[in-house]
Amino acid sequence: MTDAEGAVRLAGYAAVFDVPDRGRDVVRAGAFGGLKLPVPLLWQHGADRPVGRVVKAEEDARGLRVVCEFADGSAAAREAAALVKAGALTGLSFGYRTKRARPDRVRGVRELLDVELVEVSLVTFPMQPLARVIGVFDEERVNA
Repeated sequence: MTDAEGAVRLAGYAAVFDVPDRGRDVVRAGAFGGLKLPVPLLWQHGADRPVGRVVKAEEDARGLRVVCEFADGSAAAREAAALVKAGALTGLSFGYRTKRARPDRVRGVRELLDVELVEVSLVTFPMQPLARVIGVFDEERVNA
């Protein structure tokens, strides 16, 4: 990804509302009310493997929609972008600090009501199976 090529971005959902993940957590709409950007885009939640940054994040009716930009000049970012472009890596996940949660003993889940977004990660196997990359674009083609 040279300057001539422009930045490569991806769009997708890092969280999907009201659907239990594999850990029995359920993110509720409004949980990301205090979003502060940028946050890093990591490879498999590795704090030592940043591959870019989240440039836009907002809640919509489905979940937390993110637009992320791969870092220019990073070999890891080039590899990650190539895997995403090829459709070989489509999972997204997010790291967070819980501010407010409550147990739903009837459903056997924990409802996340207020969280601080710490990072978004490209992952092979997301905890929330519906959290996925929905598109990858050159900088000029995505409306951030």
